[in-house]
Amino acid sequence: MAFSCFLSRQNPKVHPDPYEDSDVDQLRRFSLEELQLATDNFSNENILGRGGFGMVYRGRLDDGSLVAVKRLENQLTPCKELHFQTTKTIQAVLVHQNILSLRGFCTTPSERLLVYPYLANGSLASCLRERPLSQPALDWPTRKRIALGSARGLVYLHDQCDPKIVHRDVKAANILLDENFEAVVGDFGLAKLLHYNDTHITTEVCGTIGHIAPEYLSSGTCSEKTDVFGYGVMLLELIAGLRAFDLARLANDDDVMLLDWVKGVLREKSLEKMVDPNLHGNYIEAEMEQLIQIALLCTQSLPLYRPKMSEVTRMQEDGGYELAEWWGALQEMDTSDQDLGLPCYFIADSTEQLPPIELSGPR
Repeated sequence: MAFSCFLSRQNPKVHPDPYEDSDVDQLRRFSLEELQLATDNFSNENILGRGGFGMVYRGRLDDGSLVAVKRLENQLTPCKELHFQTTKTIQAVLVHQNILSLRGFCTTPSERLLVYPYLANGSLASCLRERPLSQPALDWPTRKRIALGSARGLVYLHDQCDPKIVHRDVKAANILLDENFEAVVGDFGLAKLLHYNDTHITTEVCGTIGHIAPEYLSSGTCSEKTDVFGYGVMLLELIAGLRAFDLARLANDDDVMLLDWVKGVLREKSLEKMVDPNLHGNYIEAEMEQLIQIALLCTQSLPLYRPKMSEVTRMQEDGGYELAEWWGALQEMDTSDQDLGLPCYFIADSTEQLPPIELSGPR
């Protein structure tokens, strides 16, 4: 499908010339020998991580620059080929400080490799859950900056690309961190292109259980609100330092579903039950409550009642004025539903009673 997108501060929605093969041709085509040399022949010592489609290696190019080389597993399948082609085609034209850029690629009859800039601090998931004891935990200002940066990246995909791009796999493992811990949205192998006002219905649901929006999981209906749900779950992980599945276990211990449990934490002002203990209480309580409120707004079961990512960004930038309006409206709706005996929109929870199956795999 033809598409293009560019960053523009003056014009938030851009309609450039139709996509041409030259967009991909502008990427550097590496030889296999170059990448073998850069990674010490894909040495185990250079492994950065394993994903659903292969290994990622640290490498150093001839010019001295560090790169991350994603090598799809040797046995190429139609699914892996689609992942490679989708990533290459979409990322060839993405330009934004909060979106992972693609430096180039390599193809041989048996190999598919993608070359990215090396990001020193890995993924948000690894920083939250796999950091060495010698490395300090992410502090509260850094977590707030990660929340806002990743939101801005998703705004770019949804509002500044034509067709818009739905990531479909927003999770902590796909939020990468540069040397300054600035958030970069990565891994576009599951991304979908949608024309404005369109939704996409598929019989093949992709993503990670616990992060997949209810409407996508049940009917295959995909829109930018699918990403909003995944972002909300990612915020809960950022706040708690736990996987969504492990958070759901905490809720199950109290015989309630995850999102009801989070609401109770807010209502009872018992943030210590949920907040990452590695913060040691070093956070501003009002700011923490606001971020939890945003997470709950994003994870409502009906996409109609989730905010757009542009609205989520403003909630974090304007001192809470827009958030207060959304939260107040939601409280009224929640109370009304309970009075009528209707199910609360908070209740549906895609993590409930489900194992942490990685349909896409972490990268």
